[in-house]
Amino acid sequence: MTISSLRGEEDRSWAARGTCRDLDPDGFFVQGADQQRVKSLCHDCPVRMQCLADALDNRIEFGVWGGMTERERRRLLRQHPQVEDWFDVLRRSAERASS
Repeated sequence: MTISSLRGEEDRSWAARGTCRDLDPDGFFVQGADQQRVKSLCHDCPVRMQCLADALDNRIEFGVWGGMTERERRRLLRQHPQVEDWFDVLRRSAERASS
């Protein structure tokens, strides 16, 4: 089963464009040093920002999403509890970084 089929066709169209779309989703729910290996798969993904925003908006507790582990996402959520739309925040941050 692929990640895109796991989520369903009607759900999140960005997932069908992810680098991981044909990979086993269980591979993204790892611990320890394996998390760094999995995060590297996200590095050049064309929908990394959408994936991360979705995980943050929906408070997904487990797995690597958008290149961040659950611990990294929890820290970000604690630091910014007022954020309701993470995609907008991530997009603005990326725009500032590229300027």
